[in-house]
Amino acid sequence: MPTNVVYRSVEDLPASIPVFPLSGALLLPRGEMPLNIFEPRYMAMVDDALRTTRLIGMVQPEAEGTEEPLAILPIGCVGRVTALQETGDGRYLITLTGLSRFRVIDELSATTAYRQCRIDFTDFAGDLVPGAGEEAVDRAAVMRTLEAYLEANNLEADWAGIRRASNEALVNALAMMSPYGLREKQALLEAPDLKTRAEILIAVTEMELARGRGNSDSALQ
Repeated sequence: MPTNVVYRSVEDLPASIPVFPLSGALLLPRGEMPLNIFEPRYMAMVDDALRTTRLIGMVQPEAEGTEEPLAILPIGCVGRVTALQETGDGRYLITLTGLSRFRVIDELSATTAYRQCRIDFTDFAGDLVPGAGEEAVDRAAVMRTLEAYLEANNLEADWAGIRRASNEALVNALAMMSPYGLREKQALLEAPDLKTRAEILIAVTEMELARGRGNSDSALQ
């Protein structure tokens, strides 16, 4: 989904943003993440984002748990709210379109109910360049692994759409939809380039298939 604002360099991005800690949630540049927002603090976060930059950072907690506030992992991805629907029952359905990964510098002592962090995009300036590193991806290997996963899980796919997808769109979409855990998702997020992300995705999927987990419990979501 295109955005109305073009971010040409990291200088176009803010130094602090609201963050949404969500385990297992992976947002990548130019990927689209649908979110069902219902907690009052995150409803307020969306309202404030819409009044200002429309930007929200997705981060993962360090571990599963309910103790608040959960410590968060140091790398996340900022997204722009590109779609919003009010449900009529007190929820928002939003879409975040990924822009760039960031490194958390520190958490702010905010008066808001939601959390805010000071961040740095310097290490991820290349995220703002569409298609960076696509030529290095072993697309054939990605496709073979995808076919093996689908076959093991008795799943269908839109092969026409998959064939039309660029390497970046294919790898990032598969990574975001993958059913893997917090650590695997974070490894996919922190991959230094698209080629490495594709290799991690292939390796994790092959390990899961080798363990005999090719079943509906690990279906793409």
